[in-house]
Amino acid sequence: METDLSYTLAGWREWVSLPDAGVEWIKAKLDTGARTSAIHAFDLEGFERDGVDMVRYSVHPWQATDEDAVVVESTVLDRREVRSSSGHVEERYVVPMAITLVGRTVSVEMSLSRRDEMGFRMLVGREALRQGFVVDPGRSYLGDRPPVATRRRNRGR
Repeated sequence: METDLSYTLAGWREWVSLPDAGVEWIKAKLDTGARTSAIHAFDLEGFERDGVDMVRYSVHPWQATDEDAVVVESTVLDRREVRSSSGHVEERYVVPMAITLVGRTVSVEMSLSRRDEMGFRMLVGREALRQGFVVDPGRSYLGDRPPVATRRRNRGR
């Protein structure tokens, strides 16, 4: 049995792009303890289009500010009860989302959650990381970075 040992090395925090959502840069924590990826989403509005369950929501790409909110519409994959790190259980929408992490674009299941009180507005969980990523917990920002002016706007961490 032959095994493909190729992988992409990533740090514990990285700059991520969401090409289908129109978010060029968002800072994310890579969390092997979390099963599903999560993004800070607000103003959630479920609706139906041509018999398909959809959700419209807004995303704040920058830490500690509500500037430059992006409105996104996604197909609903599921509604799941998710337990937060504090033990609180809530039902969340789960949507498909393309993410670009360390130069590779993969499709992930993203739960929509209020993360404005969290250190990072986005969390990349182990289901996404299983697609060929290895996380070095002692390193950060191994992938592409936005220009310095953009990074200065996002000083949350």
